[in-house]
Amino acid sequence: MQWIVKSAWRSGGSAVNSRASFTLHYLRTDMDRIKFSDLNLSKQLLSALDDLGLVYPTTIQHKIFSVIMSGRDVCGIAQTGTGKTYAYLLPCLKMWTYSKNRTPQVLVLVPTRELVIQVVEEVKKLSAYLNVEAVGVYGGVNMKPQALAIENGCDVVVATPGRLLDLLLDGYLRLKSIKRLVIDEVDEMLNLGFRSQLTKILEALPPKRQNLMFSATITDEVEQLMEEYFTSPERVEAAPAGTPLENINQQLYQVPNFYTKVNLLRLLLDNNDDMSRVLVFVATKAMADQLQDELESAFVEKMGVIHSNKSQNKRFEAVERFQSGEYRFIIATDIVARGLDIAEVSHVINFDIPEVPEAYIHRIGRTGRADKKGIAISFVTEKEREFIGQIESLMNYKVPELELPADLEISDVLTDDEKPKVRMKETLIRLPKIGESGPAFHEKLAKNKKVNIKISHADKMMAKYGKPKTRGQKKKR
Repeated sequence: MQWIVKSAWRSGGSAVNSRASFTLHYLRTDMDRIKFSDLNLSKQLLSALDDLGLVYPTTIQHKIFSVIMSGRDVCGIAQTGTGKTYAYLLPCLKMWTYSKNRTPQVLVLVPTRELVIQVVEEVKKLSAYLNVEAVGVYGGVNMKPQALAIENGCDVVVATPGRLLDLLLDGYLRLKSIKRLVIDEVDEMLNLGFRSQLTKILEALPPKRQNLMFSATITDEVEQLMEEYFTSPERVEAAPAGTPLENINQQLYQVPNFYTKVNLLRLLLDNNDDMSRVLVFVATKAMADQLQDELESAFVEKMGVIHSNKSQNKRFEAVERFQSGEYRFIIATDIVARGLDIAEVSHVINFDIPEVPEAYIHRIGRTGRADKKGIAISFVTEKEREFIGQIESLMNYKVPELELPADLEISDVLTDDEKPKVRMKETLIRLPKIGESGPAFHEKLAKNKKVNIKISHADKMMAKYGKPKTRGQKKKR
């Protein structure tokens, strides 16, 4: 807005004319921005978007819409938090046609159970004025209710690869009517080891279909998958992979150890009321549980923990309580970076720095969504400097370092992993070469070579007297 005022002032004229120029420029800027109503959407979809209060599509949403509508295979490259879900749902629902047999026309594959639930919810929101039935299927729960829901008829199936393959092999699901396949977060899906399941599903689909793939990064495996199963895919890139999101303020603190990180996190939460909905990422499940133990007394009923060892119900419950504001923060492993779409996350805390640079991008993408500002703070130890350096190289961006708060307690207590390892001096022993060693036993001396031979009495007498001696009967006296 300041730039517009200066432009009007430089044009000369009175204050009244300058104000008029400012108003005109502002209106033109607003009018030039693409709206959902400018896209070729049905009235039903526009009404649903209006109910959701959505007017303007994100970059990936408006750039990819016409390409998908053309019927071509598409690879959408966009970071987490850029609106990829609506980018493929809107054109797929626009092209959906009612069918009496109610067999699925759209198949959406996602890497995690949480993402299945959320995509199904988004389908229901967008199809509020359409007769579209969506079913989500995922592992870790009884398969029978999911199979029954599919047999009752559905139009969209959202699934994790493993459970979908189970339903397919058991005959509960038929894919003959699939017109569009969507593979979301494909790079993460391959990282989780779903390559074989994906291959089997792709081979079971009808050959005449449209393939849509969405990913934040394009790896060699992703390239190979596209080359084998896609037909001349059109690439639509919203932002280069690894580019930091402009609406995320990134910061880092240099800290010495785990317990100082705990003290810093507690201090930041105590002193900043604007940290209202915080995601705290840690490297391992054990670290998540350890951090929970350290903070539980200070934040009773205000925190949750999510990792793969937690039951499905516990994970869903933690997300619901976080969304409702009951939980102020959630401690999570990287499964959440791809598996959850949590709105209005105020801060992301990287309690540990990920070893894979792309994982950092996915983590911080949980905040600053839907054109809102977000803050990402990283706690970096000396050991983790290498990791943050790789992240900065990927982003081509130097993360600003902040000074530690003056009232922060620096701990000198080390965890077992942080304690210096005592290394024993290695003593090299020369092993004998094959063929150097002798036999495992030695030949006995001649005097020790005793052989037990049984000698008869007659032979003994012959040897003693030179003639055979017999035992006669004793004479009677």
